[in-house]
Amino acid sequence: MPTASLHGLVLAGGFSRRMGHDKTALKIHPRTQVEHGISLLSTFCEAVYVSVRPEQDSDTRFQAWPRIQDLHPGSGPLGAIVSAQTYLPDVAWLVLACDLPFVNDQVLSHLLSHRDPDRAATCYRSTYDRLPEPLCAIYETASAAMIHDYFTNGCRCPRKALIDIDAYELDQPFPWALDNINTPEDLDSAIERLRTDHAAPP
Repeated sequence: MPTASLHGLVLAGGFSRRMGHDKTALKIHPRTQVEHGISLLSTFCEAVYVSVRPEQDSDTRFQAWPRIQDLHPGSGPLGAIVSAQTYLPDVAWLVLACDLPFVNDQVLSHLLSHRDPDRAATCYRSTYDRLPEPLCAIYETASAAMIHDYFTNGCRCPRKALIDIDAYELDQPFPWALDNINTPEDLDSAIERLRTDHAAPP
């Protein structure tokens, strides 16, 4: 079976409660995090979409890009993944959260170069607890039915979904590659790291 074409999905539908303001609008890099994610995914994907809540669909910040409305608002990232797979079931999805400031071309290139289309998904494992990281990962078409069943049975944890579908797991190319930002303190630490030589991947 030929490898499915790869489409990108930037997750922008979170509520950013711990941050206190919308993480999609953060400018850790010269562009907002959504713009940064779209730019990164565009290098590797045939098309890139922004995952939004229904009320975000008319937001002028997202009008420049195709959007996929969350069919299950409030259900977290797994609901967004299910929505994308429902919208386009015959493509593989490279999913990227908007709060991963250290993801760069190297991180995505490493993931793509180790993609195993014969597995349901390809992902990184956490540097901290060795569990799969679901928000910078490739979901093959074969994962759609399994994830949909998992979701409709009431499960909402994308990490557990990757465990259940036996995703192919990789070590991150540098230890903080998938560190995310949830709070203002996380944001300050990320900006400081990106300003120092220590932020450069080995």
